[in-house]
Amino acid sequence: MQYREIIELLKSLSNPKAVEGMARFGINPRGTLGVSIPNLRKIAKAAEKDHEIASQLWKSGIHEASILAGFIDDPALVTLEQMEKWVSDFDSWDVCDQVCSNLFDKTPFAYEKAVEWAGRQEEFVKRAGFVLMAALAIHDKAAGDNEFKKLLSVIKREASDVRNFVKKAVNWALRQIGKRNARLNGLAVKTAAEIQKLQSRSARWIAADAIRELESEAVQRRLGKERKK
Repeated sequence: MQYREIIELLKSLSNPKAVEGMARFGINPRGTLGVSIPNLRKIAKAAEKDHEIASQLWKSGIHEASILAGFIDDPALVTLEQMEKWVSDFDSWDVCDQVCSNLFDKTPFAYEKAVEWAGRQEEFVKRAGFVLMAALAIHDKAAGDNEFKKLLSVIKREASDVRNFVKKAVNWALRQIGKRNARLNGLAVKTAAEIQKLQSRSARWIAADAIRELESEAVQRRLGKERKK
């Protein structure tokens, strides 16, 4: 499937009512067609991996094309320069989350950028850093605990950011690291307890919400089963 075919297909699936609904959930309506994620995944499957078409889609100015670019790009061909260009273009949480968790987390630069971006001030760049942490905790099965232990100090450092899209990503990263295994669960709960002591309403919310899930019966039961294995 070629670039022009993909664009025409996206436009044919346009749904203005869906755009209105997306806007209510904080998704930037600019250049948005209202195409669902399941439909984008179907298109991505038909298009297959293609670095050049992904680049064209990113430059199209169409919201869903940006998400699709993250689905079909080849992580082995992604450069640091590309990552910096794309992250600077993020203007909506869904594009940020989809690109980070479907493409950027599979690049060799993922851990480096997670730490770097988490320390930046731009809202969606900073969110991208923490989304990367969460995605790596879910997807990088081969990584050792020390990789994630290093990230916990960054999470604590940035937990006072009051911006909604940032604090939710910080919370997400903390929870996903804490659900990875029993050792990291203990370290994440300890980090959350330290965050809870910070003089910040945002930090207290992040910590309380994370502790609630990480100490829940469901999570502890699953981790208990893994210990026995």
